[in-house]
Amino acid sequence: MIRVTVRLKVNREPVKRIPVELRFDTDGTRQGPQVTDRDGVACFDAAPGSGKILVNGAERFHGRLAGDILVELWSIIQSDNASAGAPDGIGGGSIEYPNMQTRALNVEGFEVLTDSEGYLVRPADWSEDFVRAQAAAEGLTLDDEHWEIIRYLRAYYEDHGAQASVRDMIRYFRETWGRERGNNAYLHRIFPMGGPQKQGNRLAGLLRTKGEH
Repeated sequence: MIRVTVRLKVNREPVKRIPVELRFDTDGTRQGPQVTDRDGVACFDAAPGSGKILVNGAERFHGRLAGDILVELWSIIQSDNASAGAPDGIGGGSIEYPNMQTRALNVEGFEVLTDSEGYLVRPADWSEDFVRAQAAAEGLTLDDEHWEIIRYLRAYYEDHGAQASVRDMIRYFRETWGRERGNNAYLHRIFPMGGPQKQGNRLAGLLRTKGEH
């Protein structure tokens, strides 16, 4: 059971009779919309997974969908928080240089340029569809764990202005997943082409980490 509570940030009042929808990353399935009750709660009989919560048609949460989730709004007509493109904190620009070897990746009918290893030439070209297309090009089948790591890497970069170190990742996922999965060997098993600091950053639309060749 996934229980979504919607309330206003200003006075913490529940937002009643507003449609809430779940969209899962792995297979694109949707649940809802369900209208919130008098307590601002919408319940979904769904297994946990990585995905989005849409409130009144606008994305309000992106991450692990499990248990109780609180969504707070500044107002009911708050502007959309779309996930396409580069989020705040991850700049645009280009890493292209003269005679650079690039590859054109087909992303839902559009060409997106990467370097010879698959890093985005223009970070602002990042999207979830890019993740799926690049993962397919690398022979990687995405699941909820991949999406959780990709979201973590992008969020960490937004907050710190630098890529997360392996130590940061291990610390975070050990707390989130436990010791059996929150360790270096498991993270490299998930991203076999260079681990989360290389393959994970590529898919997250981030650049090479310092010292990487």
